Amino acid sequence: MKAHAVLSFTICALLALLTSGAALAQDAAVVNPTTVQVKLDNPSVRVLEAVLDPGQKEQVHSHPACVIYVISGGKVRSHTVDGKSVDSELITGAAIYREPITHWTENIGTSPIHLIVVELKDRK
Repeated sequence: MKAHAVLSFTICALLALLTSGAALAQDAAVVNPTTVQVKLDNPSVRVLEAVLDPGQKEQVHSHPACVIYVISGGKVRSHTVDGKSVDSELITGAAIYREPITHWTENIGTSPIHLIVVELKDRK
């Protein structure tokens, strides 16, 4: 009986961990199909196009190290899985390097945000 309770608890804990955003590295294009489109995927890079309308929010997803080119900028709030958030302004024409991240973003501005995200792949 005691072993059954421990096993049940362990299974529930594992399921909770595996279904949390922190445990699963979600593909941005899979979990955000209306806002993120894959434009190119090869052994070196994956290129994504993302458009977020005002008030639109993404689902939690992950990126490897990447370069972002801002086609049309605006105000965003980026949320990390540890509950922190950062507000920033994406400037049209900017190129930004970003380390790997698991997050979700929302457009808190008044205009659509349009980005090209070039995810870098490890070529070992």
